[in-house]
Amino acid sequence: MIRALLFLTLITLFPSSSKAGEDRPNILFIFADDLGYEMLGCYGGQTVKTPFLDQLASEGMKFSRCYTSPVCTPSRMSVYTGKYAIHHGYYNVLPVHLGTKKAVNFSERPTYAQQLRNAGYATSVTGKWQLATLEFHPDHCRSAGFDSWCLWQIWREGAKTTRYWNPCLNHDGNIRNDISDRFGPDVLADYVIDQMKAAVENDRPFCIHHNMMLPHWPISQTPNEKTKGQPASLEAMVVYLDQLVGRLTKAVDDLGIAENTYVIFIGDNGTDSKIPRRTNSGLVRGGKTNLNDAGMHVPMLVRKPGTIPEGTVCDQLIDSADLFPTFCELANVETSELNLDGVSFADVLDGEGTSSRSWVTGGYGNDFVVFDGQFRLHRKTGKLIDCRRLPEESPAEDNDPEAKAARKKLEAILDGLGS
Repeated sequence: MIRALLFLTLITLFPSSSKAGEDRPNILFIFADDLGYEMLGCYGGQTVKTPFLDQLASEGMKFSRCYTSPVCTPSRMSVYTGKYAIHHGYYNVLPVHLGTKKAVNFSERPTYAQQLRNAGYATSVTGKWQLATLEFHPDHCRSAGFDSWCLWQIWREGAKTTRYWNPCLNHDGNIRNDISDRFGPDVLADYVIDQMKAAVENDRPFCIHHNMMLPHWPISQTPNEKTKGQPASLEAMVVYLDQLVGRLTKAVDDLGIAENTYVIFIGDNGTDSKIPRRTNSGLVRGGKTNLNDAGMHVPMLVRKPGTIPEGTVCDQLIDSADLFPTFCELANVETSELNLDGVSFADVLDGEGTSSRSWVTGGYGNDFVVFDGQFRLHRKTGKLIDCRRLPEESPAEDNDPEAKAARKKLEAILDGLGS
């Protein structure tokens, strides 16, 4: 009897690894490269069909008002560090494609991946790594909190490399020499699936930051067009991206981990503005590099069966800096001492909580904006933009009392953020 009681006490104090794993859900974070909200059918997009992403939305939660900075470096820095561009200071693209020796110093900047790795998560990252030239900083992603990686090494031996066909991929410090005839995004998808399988076999929770290389310029044939002898197009690249997301969500289901895995899909910034994009609400004007709705408004879909109600829509404002504290809260990791700008929306995911966020931010080219869902204020020019009839937007009228009140509020927010 005493031995049995002692055994039950030990179970209570020291739960098994499988139970610990259930308490720490997996996170598969899929981050598309240059994809605004308007390209997805579930957001009313009419440009291309996205059945797998639409299915992801129907199986989980669609966030209708998620915002980032309009180019990759400031946007991604906000995700990694939980800081607004005005605070992390990276307003422009770090020129890794030119072989710069500059690098983000992550030993001085806490990242969400560092926090999760310290908590026992298997952390890995894929795709574009534009925060340091790996040839000069080979251990950079490890310093950012990732123990494994399969990344496009953008610069090698004095020249820019390719990401799609004949890709230059750095896998845990070694350049892959077995993929010259493969499509880079396919190789990355294989890696993601292998990482999930390894984590499951080792009974460890995982956090995979999958930087999809699609649908960023240059316009390239995907395997679909190559097989059919059809020309390349941005629309076809989005179709292939959609298919890859479907492949990854199927892998989660096939591994039997769907109910313990948050699948989170988001775009890093707006779509390349070279093609017209029409939605059910009208034509979207502008895109990547523009500090406007077209450049900053991105899709975000989150699925976790049994936790997130199917087919739900969240209309609350979400800033890309919010992902850091959200990931940590989902993983039961404390962040109160990190002084983050981001606000966790973990409580929103069960369909009952609300976020305290009432405005979002974005930065590019030494300008910074604050947007409250109706009006956007530009720090550099002082312009106030009326966004109450999106996708149409226009300068706010001086005699509009709502605009005057919004300017006063947003100016106070900017003053409080400092520089």
